[in-house]
Amino acid sequence: MKESTCASATPAAVADDLLDPYEKLVAIEVLGRSVEVPEKNRLLRCFQYLSLKTISYGDFCWNGECTNCQVWYQTDGQSPANDKPALACRLEVIEGMKITAMSPCITLDGITKK
Repeated sequence: MKESTCASATPAAVADDLLDPYEKLVAIEVLGRSVEVPEKNRLLRCFQYLSLKTISYGDFCWNGECTNCQVWYQTDGQSPANDKPALACRLEVIEGMKITAMSPCITLDGITKK
């Protein structure tokens, strides 16, 4: 589905009922860009927090069956050669994680190019 605008969604626009309860935002890196997302949430929900429309209307099953939300990531002390694959709908965000690659199905306003 195409958006009519390329403006970044304001994270505050995400309804609290979409997210698991959280007390703070944590810093992660997505394709080299530093962002803050809600702790204690699945990574796909965090992507929705960053880009409400593109993720909400994306082609995701939200339960791990379609694999359209696959990402590759690193955590502290991990070599770039050892990126871990995961499904964003199943992986809880880890403070300091670095998302190094994502499925082309994931479009994030202001981060990915379409």
